[in-house]
Amino acid sequence: MGQHDLVVTSSSPEETRALGEKIGSRLRAGAVVALFGELGSGKTCLVQGVASGLGVDPSVTVNSPSYVLINEYPGRIPLFHFDFYRVHDWREVYDLGWDDYLDKGGVIAIEWAERMNNLLPEEHIRIDLQITGENSRSIRISGDDIADQVCRQ
Repeated sequence: MGQHDLVVTSSSPEETRALGEKIGSRLRAGAVVALFGELGSGKTCLVQGVASGLGVDPSVTVNSPSYVLINEYPGRIPLFHFDFYRVHDWREVYDLGWDDYLDKGGVIAIEWAERMNNLLPEEHIRIDLQITGENSRSIRISGDDIADQVCRQ
């Protein structure tokens, strides 16, 4: 583990969402959150919490944008939610306006970031989710001192 790593155990989807909300409440405009983990590990659940922490209206359903590749959610800080699961070529991401999204002043959350790891900016928050049981997950948060901030509360 690096200097700014935090490992959290979640026992339920509600705990994963609560962790995401805690993270979202501390993010700054321009942050990039890269989520890594197998299918069903809780990536979308965590992003739902991040959306809540960013002030996205609770009546808005935050879903994985698997078929459209990106969803945008207005909030205190806008959330740009990417899903790279079906992306096979970096040009697909650039065609979506990747560079523009990096400059829009929102928070970018990327599910399946491992599929386009080379596109991540040097400064990003990495979150690795691992299934450890039917409802339990091990969640490692790395980078951009967010782990330290999450520990403080």
